Amino acid sequence: MNLADLDLPVRSAVPALRRALESRGAAVLEAPPGTGKTTLVPLALAGLLDEARDEARDDAPPRRVLVAEPRRLAVRAAARRMAWMLGEPVGERVGFTVRGERRVGPDTVVEVVTTGVLLQRLQRDQELAGVDLVMLDECHERHLDADTALAFLLDVRAALRPELQVVCASATSDTAAWARLLGDGGSEGGGGSEGDGDSDADGPAPVVEAHGTPHPVDVVWAPPPRPVRPPQGLRTDPALLEHVAATVLRALRERDGDVLCFLPGAGEIARVAGLLSGLLSGGLRDTVDVLQLHGRADRAVQDAALAPGSRRRVVLSTSVAESSLTVPGVRSVVDCGLAREPRTDHARGLAGLVTVRSSLATGRQRAGRAGREAPGAVYRCWAEAEDALARALPTPEIMQADLTSFALQASCWGAPGARGLALPDAPPAGAMAAARATLTALGAVDADGRATGRGVRIARTGLHPRLGRALLDGAPLVGERQAAELVALLSEEPPRALGDDLAAVRRTVRTAKDPYAARWREEVRRLRRHPDADAADRRDAAPRVGDAEAAGLIAGLAFPERIARARALGSRQKPEPGSAATYLMASGTAASTGAGSALSGAEWIAVAVADRPAGSPSARVQLAAVTDEATARRCAAPLLTDREEVRWAVPPGSRRGDVAARRVEALGAVELATEPLAAPDRALLRAALLEGLAVEGVDELLTWSAEGVGLRQRIAFLRRVIGDPWPEVDGRALLERAEDWLEPELSRARRRADLERIPTATALTRLLPWASGEAGRLDELAPERITVPTGSRIRVDYSADQPVLAVKLQELFGWQDAPRLADGRVPLTIHLLSPAGRPAAVTADLASFWRDGYRAVRADLRGRYPRHPWPEDPTTAEPTRRANPRR
Repeated sequence: MNLADLDLPVRSAVPALRRALESRGAAVLEAPPGTGKTTLVPLALAGLLDEARDEARDDAPPRRVLVAEPRRLAVRAAARRMAWMLGEPVGERVGFTVRGERRVGPDTVVEVVTTGVLLQRLQRDQELAGVDLVMLDECHERHLDADTALAFLLDVRAALRPELQVVCASATSDTAAWARLLGDGGSEGGGGSEGDGDSDADGPAPVVEAHGTPHPVDVVWAPPPRPVRPPQGLRTDPALLEHVAATVLRALRERDGDVLCFLPGAGEIARVAGLLSGLLSGGLRDTVDVLQLHGRADRAVQDAALAPGSRRRVVLSTSVAESSLTVPGVRSVVDCGLAREPRTDHARGLAGLVTVRSSLATGRQRAGRAGREAPGAVYRCWAEAEDALARALPTPEIMQADLTSFALQASCWGAPGARGLALPDAPPAGAMAAARATLTALGAVDADGRATGRGVRIARTGLHPRLGRALLDGAPLVGERQAAELVALLSEEPPRALGDDLAAVRRTVRTAKDPYAARWREEVRRLRRHPDADAADRRDAAPRVGDAEAAGLIAGLAFPERIARARALGSRQKPEPGSAATYLMASGTAASTGAGSALSGAEWIAVAVADRPAGSPSARVQLAAVTDEATARRCAAPLLTDREEVRWAVPPGSRRGDVAARRVEALGAVELATEPLAAPDRALLRAALLEGLAVEGVDELLTWSAEGVGLRQRIAFLRRVIGDPWPEVDGRALLERAEDWLEPELSRARRRADLERIPTATALTRLLPWASGEAGRLDELAPERITVPTGSRIRVDYSADQPVLAVKLQELFGWQDAPRLADGRVPLTIHLLSPAGRPAAVTADLASFWRDGYRAVRADLRGRYPRHPWPEDPTTAEPTRRANPRR
């Protein structure tokens, strides 16, 4: 076939792309969806098209090209399309490889693979012997495997094969980062062919743009008629799905051609398909086919969606149709505005997908599918104003996914911690630390983060490291076949409709004929062919193990920190069968089964799949296996501890805690056995008492006598007025310096009562500034009592901002000035009391009061207290504590 015969926009960019590769060895191809970048470019670069051969030497052999796609569905579709373009079946000059399926032959020149398969090949053969060019398609989607593969390829070009050519193909204009990476990380030479010399060998790699001729696409804003709830976890508001179905019906009536509807997942697709079956009526019902396009769909359905139909079609699709695939006949796109992204809760060890608002770039990608073949329209199921809050680009997977597999790939590559890898974005430190901890527990990396021999074997399984460990370690225990079958179930989560009991799901899938069962059988065959699994089986012929026991072993080996024990329910030792039950996982996270669960009667379960609903404190069990304590101990042996536990415990319903000392045997956070500890370690006791002080506070837990309260207030007054060297004595400061003022009583204490007996007044004196000598001036600067003219020693109140002396007025006769405190900095506030002890006046200037205020007080109180002296001149009168003799 001649290149000119293919009416694809990208063909005009092929000569420039070839020149860029000849001069630099790497290039970025920017081509919108539908321009032919996925199918025509690999054929042209391989020399399989007539025009491509004409430009090269006629006798030059075809160049071998690897095309990496992010999805298996896209791999099969691209290979099928390229083979059709050459007029031959798949497996001749164009082939493909996905996990568990390979269709190539001796004449294969262009091979389409998933990025995961490409990573496996790079790990086995870093030079990619025999491959001339690698094309990473859909780089703009920022899948983690694609980012990793590019980093590895740049290493290969820099150190091993400078002639290996690399093309990053992107459907968006955000290409600067890829150009920098290819330019900085690539080699200084190209593939050895003569170029035109128009590209500088330094700096970013060339960016070749393919300007398509997209047809105009009308934007129709179609928000729901009433508010819908935002997505939570995997849940999408049914009201939105009803509106999407109605909008699809609207598009069918308003426009010609097929309708492509984007939804976040297979569950939403099934829901909308069901709604459409009820909405389509009359002529539409007889002329429209509804197809469901997603990774789990039957291959016949996938093929039908990607081929022209004899009738109008509604194709309900996940993100697979955004850029990797072209669905022919589409004139209308209905966009629900949602997408699925990975999220990882590293603290709880839970990972999964969540539904989020799609980015603006994703919206443009989806809309473009309506203008691929003719003018079209996109119906956006949200208000235009909402775009102001949307993200510009999708979040790179490396920033939010579980990085355990990535970390192991990097270690096997020789880059522990991804150090030295040329990545578009650096992995988050927290996620990498969690990944390294998991790999260390699996024995996959050593103390320096380098891959061990065991780690290399785990990586070669092509599974998540947890599942690779379960396959290798589980085969000798349950048999190679049972291990492969159970691991295959965990590698692709089975449909929720099959239930949450792993053993029961396995029995069902064994006899099922649906697409999931077919993929499961392919994966089982692949795993049984794995050399390490076979070797394990040959080394140790496993005894016959029952389905339930095998399921518990495999799930426990894969997720030891998710082994869980039922929490106590009153007097019962385990939950009732069929009831909702709460478990505590070894990780410390609570997990609950749903009502009617087959797992709920078990004391022990091994949780394989769980998520945490938004706002919920506990995880929700989606798939698990019944197990027992012996299996739990075996699978999670590194989590077993036997420790002395001395802590501050507050009984339920009480606010008064005390020291609890016991010996605990535990599996992570799950307690297996406990017994009282008669003689706990003194250091542990002291730490528990300090914990109690932190929990309940020094004001509540210690006993504060009037003397202790007064001393604390005096010290606080001096700290406030003078500052250093007088210490802070608020609750926080006293807790921080507990060791300075509560010793030696603290080290001798064993329980709450011992703390309550500590004499706080005596203890506080240990904080006074003895070293500077200022402690000896405490009574001078902030006296506890002051002697008034009658000789009475009246206590000063330091509880307020200003110190207060409350004294009966008659005792101050003849006193002109009250003393000032803190070296004269603060005047003493005097509360003058009536003979009955009630406040009569307040003053900080006694002389002024005698001169200006006394007369009014005397006039007011003289009649009420006639037996007490009320002299005309209080400054010369005799002070007294007594009343006049009765007349």
